[in-house]
Amino acid sequence: MDVRSRNHVTVTGRSGAPVVMLAHGFGCDQNMWRLVVPALEREFTVVLFDHVGAGRSDLSAWSQERYATLDGYVDDVLEICNELTLGPVIFVGHSVSAMLGVLAAAREPEAFAGLVLLAPSPCFVDDPATGYRGGFSAADIDELLESLEANYLGWSGAMAPVIMGNPERPELGEELTNSFCRTDPDIARIFARVTFLSDNRADLARVRVPTLVAQCSSDAIAPPEVGAFVHAQIPGSRLVTLNATGHCPQLAAPQETAAAIATFVGTAR
Repeated sequence: MDVRSRNHVTVTGRSGAPVVMLAHGFGCDQNMWRLVVPALEREFTVVLFDHVGAGRSDLSAWSQERYATLDGYVDDVLEICNELTLGPVIFVGHSVSAMLGVLAAAREPEAFAGLVLLAPSPCFVDDPATGYRGGFSAADIDELLESLEANYLGWSGAMAPVIMGNPERPELGEELTNSFCRTDPDIARIFARVTFLSDNRADLARVRVPTLVAQCSSDAIAPPEVGAFVHAQIPGSRLVTLNATGHCPQLAAPQETAAAIATFVGTAR
């Protein structure tokens, strides 16, 4: 299958410029980057794509066997990089896609000029034995997944505004709700389990490319302690706390998000 069609790959911006590859999170698609792209494409080549099962990807390419773990999505990222032959990319991964970037860069570091981990979480579940705080107890995650599996559309309407934050701007929560609701419920259920049950803490130390950890000042899904943990575990990484609140700064604060990415690309070259 053609990789570009499978993942609805689009390339925009300046030809021959540094390449920025934008990867969306759970329940979203590349449209979530639309407010950031205009600022980035003035300076960089920008690569956008949809994870299989999301947006305008080829749904026939999705299988539970391939996408039952993050590895299937990592394979896709690396196949896109190899197909485009644009050279090493700056991979910007939002939420669960931040860990896709970590795993991909650990596997094929030569494909990446750097990573931007936007609102990352290597493990959503608290680990009292080690003192790690992911933001959710194991019981919280079990309840979240049970609610999602029982009534995905109802779960989307309740959870999307919490994930988005910014209650004074309800249109943002509505947009995320609509994005969730466009996702096939059966695919969403599998991807939710992959997202919320994965534990990639041990993989962070394997990253050897320049990395920016960009966390939000207030985030119900990835609290500041998580960003600090990621920063501490990735050798030589940088940490920036955005003024943006909520879990989707590319929508809530696109100019600040684009500026953080552009600044990092300038120093990572």
